[in-house]
Amino acid sequence: DDFDGGGTFVASAGLSPWVIADTSSAGTPTYTRLDHGTSGGAFGVAQLLFDNTSEVQNVCLSFGNKLCMDINDRLVFETRLKQGQTTADSATSFAFGLTGDRDDAIDSVAQAMIFRYIGDNNIVCESDDGTTDLDDKATGQTLTSTYKYFKIDAQDLTNVKFFMGDSAGRLVRVAKSVTFDVSAYSGALQPFFQLQKTADTNTDSVQIDYV
Repeated sequence: DDFDGGGTFVASAGLSPWVIADTSSAGTPTYTRLDHGTSGGAFGVAQLLFDNTSEVQNVCLSFGNKLCMDINDRLVFETRLKQGQTTADSATSFAFGLTGDRDDAIDSVAQAMIFRYIGDNNIVCESDDGTTDLDDKATGQTLTSTYKYFKIDAQDLTNVKFFMGDSAGRLVRVAKSVTFDVSAYSGALQPFFQLQKTADTNTDSVQIDYV
């Protein structure tokens, strides 16, 4: 999906499978397909953006727990995205990749193959199949306000591989000393992008060029 066409994401699936979960109460974070004039030159960009209300905000773009991607179908997930800011606020975290049913608490998602940053720009990898749970495995790379490529290769469920774009834009394997084994799970997954903050006034955002 290249997120063409503009318009705001909504909470119920229609012609598009993408839906938004938004836990804000007083604030109004936004979640919009940006057009060429508002996305820094890119055509078709999904933006998740906090507002400056000091409250917990969790904004998740996913298939709304419609798990339609069989984990045994040799899945490969790829995306290109960036932060809207150079440095992530210490109250902000972001997770993206393939998951089972979503949860506000990332570590409570029962099935996952995800990239993540937590309160800074450093990217980590995680996987969970309900049996083997691997959290916060360092990649040695960061995400800033420059677009970067990410790839998750789940063709071998006993050894899922994570890749990121390096400084030259080439996909290189990261956290390669870790064996991400998700073979205990035999169900289905969904694409997942979850931006969240603790009670804080920051207006951090992410921009997703495609998935």
